[in-house]
Amino acid sequence: MAGSADGDPVILVDADDVEIGTATKLDAHRRGLRHRAISVLVRNSSGDFLLQRRNPAKYHSGGLWTNACCSHPLPGEPTVDAARRRLSEEMGFTCAIEPLFVYSYNTPVPGGLIENEVVHVFGGTHDGGIRPDPAEVSEWKWVPYGALTQDMSAHPEAYTVWFRLYVERHSDMLAAWTAVR
Repeated sequence: MAGSADGDPVILVDADDVEIGTATKLDAHRRGLRHRAISVLVRNSSGDFLLQRRNPAKYHSGGLWTNACCSHPLPGEPTVDAARRRLSEEMGFTCAIEPLFVYSYNTPVPGGLIENEVVHVFGGTHDGGIRPDPAEVSEWKWVPYGALTQDMSAHPEAYTVWFRLYVERHSDMLAAWTAVR
């Protein structure tokens, strides 16, 4: 179920990802306050990436393609628990996940907002059913990593800024991670 941009709390952090307080999600994005986030990258056993198109009604970056799940842990919630919870809520499935990397960025996003996040990025493999929450996801697809990077280069405006940054900064690791073993 989609949360409210106004009321959902996010965890404010310093440059070392140490908690320093909370703010509402919308306030943090309006003011560009650094906060903790989670992202989940999902591949299938063929190595294809699971992409979702954010519901156009989302408070920012609506209608853009992105990784399987992106959100924020609740105060007191470990990042891995938040990643599992949000993957189930957004995409309608669970799978084993493992930490891949932590990524910090600070950049404007559509709607006059600012993403200033320390993101804990997890990865998992899933071959079963997908039942996304339509309030979160308007469509989804599996894409081979090479096709994803080519399309992202040709049409960067079709993808969320954070997903483009993950692929740009961690391309070698992600190519190896999606390689069929």
